[in-house]
This record gives sequence, structure tokens and C-alpha cells, in this order.
Amino acid sequence: MPAIALLGAQWGDEGKGKATDLLGEHVDFVVKFNGGNNAGHTIVVDGETYALHLLPAGVLTPGVTPVIGNGVVVDLGVLFGEIDAITARGVDCSRLVVSANAHVITPYHVLMDKVAERFLGESKIGTTGRGIGPAYADKMSRIGVRVQDLLDEKILRQKVEGALVGKNQVLVKVYNRKAVSIDEVVDELLGYVERLRPMVADTSLLLSKALDDGKVVLLEAGQATMLDVDHGTYPFVTSSSATAGGACTGSGIPPTRIDRVVAVIKAYATRVGSGPMPTELLDADGEKLRTIGGEFGVTTGRPRRCGWYDGVVARYAARVNGVTDFVLTKLDVLTGWEQIPVCTGYRIGERVVDEMPMTQTEYHHAEPVYEMLPGWDEDISGARVLEDLPKQARAYVEALEAMSGAPISVVGVGPGREQTIVLRPLI
Repeated sequence: MPAIALLGAQWGDEGKGKATDLLGEHVDFVVKFNGGNNAGHTIVVDGETYALHLLPAGVLTPGVTPVIGNGVVVDLGVLFGEIDAITARGVDCSRLVVSANAHVITPYHVLMDKVAERFLGESKIGTTGRGIGPAYADKMSRIGVRVQDLLDEKILRQKVEGALVGKNQVLVKVYNRKAVSIDEVVDELLGYVERLRPMVADTSLLLSKALDDGKVVLLEAGQATMLDVDHGTYPFVTSSSATAGGACTGSGIPPTRIDRVVAVIKAYATRVGSGPMPTELLDADGEKLRTIGGEFGVTTGRPRRCGWYDGVVARYAARVNGVTDFVLTKLDVLTGWEQIPVCTGYRIGERVVDEMPMTQTEYHHAEPVYEMLPGWDEDISGARVLEDLPKQARAYVEALEAMSGAPISVVGVGPGREQTIVLRPLI
């Protein structure tokens, strides 16, 4: 059987958790392949709301094996805290598997993240301060600590000591902070070992065998396309690959085994943190979207920046990822507007473009070109087939599909698992 990649098409918070959960009944493995606990999924099941930060959304579906892939950076304290919290609510986490090659977020990564962001002042990136970036930086500098290193105390101590040689110099001499104790870091990490050991596996091999055996593997992205370290609005991005290519490197599954790429996209746009967002609204409409949509970060609680749907971003995501299906979420939030603007292109100086600008400078100066679409007043949260939607809402979906570069196969009309219109099956 082939694997399915599922990712965000905007700046995150599109509702990937709901889409993953929707597919969960049809898949055998759900793999988180990038990021860490700097993002979250909110999933509503039978009226119960679950906020997941590090665990794959598939953990909520009985019989599914949730996998934390090698492309993830893992804060073990957060992981076990999250496991304990949802286990207390009756969720079985015993099937969770963690890649031996996943990198570990250490206490010094969190410290470096926070002091560096404060040091940047007005030039700050908008990091969550959870050590994600520094952990990925160590990975690329080949001084990172991997999950497998915790199983060998001698190796673990050598790696922590090697990483802290330079970091303590920076902490003391640049940031005027106290040096980090090697012993304290090693002791803290070793405290997780006995609980962690049964979960650790060669997940690339596990997933390859599963596909050979006819199992369905869903590859679940953290963050989203416009936050991808290569293809997003750099430098205001995350530190990992959140696009379809990252699904391969972050899981150990080759691209030839992925035949469907599902991108989740909100019926409007949101962003958290710094960086350009051409359709951002700094007025009453923006506040209305934030309030009705509940646009506050699952992990951070930060208010999200809100704006109208951006067709340029949608087309870019479709191209970069090879999107086969869009899942359009939160259509219900747009109820009550007489007219709804949709961005079809950007004005940059005297030019109007309909593709993503090549340079950071151009994107910072891009002004949205809007097409006005008629709104609707009817409550659509009970719609279960396309014909249940008012004609203006159907026309809105059709217009977005026409400008976005891939078919819209699913439409979300509320937060619940059942509040979904399936136009074309995803599996």
C-alpha cells in the first residue's frame, strides 16, 4: 500500500489534526515527521477536546500505531507529560513508537532559545522558546543528542559535554548567564530512559515493512508550507521541513511510496509570530475572524494574526508539495459577512503577479489584489453534503478550488469530527 502525506498549506493552525483524525479510521500508522512541541493540534471527538503538542494525532484512534519519526525533535518531559495527561482521560498510548534517530531537546536548547530571542530585540523571529531551533541547529552541526544516545550513558555524557564546550562560552561571555552543568543535563535525560526504552525502534524499517505488508501509513506534518525552512517566508520560518519532501526525510520512507499529498487549508488565513502576511487584517474584520474562529495558539495561547484567503499561497503550496487534495477547514467561521474578499494576486510596485515573489523584499512589499465573493448568513455547521450549503457558500468553495491549483476534496464546517463534508474520498 502507498503512504499518504498530510500537511498544512498556509502558516500552520489549518486544522491538520482534524484531517488526520478523519483519516485515522482508515490508516494503520500515523507518523509525525517534523517539528517538536512548538505546534499543536486541537481535535474534538464525541464532544471531548484534546490538545496535542508532540504526539501524533493518530494516538486518539484505537488500533492505530502512532510514530514519532526521525525528523522530530523531542522534549522528553513534554512527551511524557502529554502521555500522562491523555492517559488519565482514557486514551491508550501503549502503541507509541519513537525513532531511535530522533533528536532530543535538552535543557540547554531551551535556555539558548530564550536568551537568543531576547537578545535579538526588535529583530526577533517569534520563536516559541521551546528549544526547537537550537536542537535542529545542533543536529545540522553534528553535535546533537539522539534518542538512541540515552540508551548508552557513556555516549550521552560525551555528546552533552561536547555540545556544552561552545555553548557555555556563549552563555557566560555573550549573554552573561551561568554555565550549564553537564552532570545536571545528563542526570535529567537519564531519568527518562527506563520509560523511554520500550518505545524506541528503527522506525524507517518498521514503516517499510508495514507498507510491504499492505498497511496504510499517514505522514503528518507539524507547522506548514509557509513555515518550511527552505520554502517558507525565510527567516520567519520553523527549523524543519514541513513540506511533502520533509515527509520522506523525516520518516525514512522514499518518495516512490507516497502517492497522495493532502494539504489542509483554512477558508481564511492566519499566522502566529513575525513575518510577512499580505492579507493580514488589522481592523474589526480581523478581530471578528479571531474571535469567531477561536484563533489562539494551541501550544502557546498567542493570538493569531488573521486575514482573508490567499490564493497565491494556495497555488504555491499546491506546486511545492504536489498536492493531490485540499481539505478546506473553518468555512463556518465566514458566516455573517455580506461580501468576502479573496486574494487572487499581489501588486508589487507597478506590477501585478499571481505567483509567489522570488525575493524576501518583494514579498514584504506585496499588496493583495482582491476579488469580492458574496457571503451568506445561514448557519452551515450542520451541513453534511455540498447541497446542504447555501449557494453562496458553495460558490465560495468552487471559487477557491478554481484558483488554488488542486481539487478541494473535504470541507470542514465545524470543529467536531462529524462536521465534515466529503466531496471526494481521501483514501
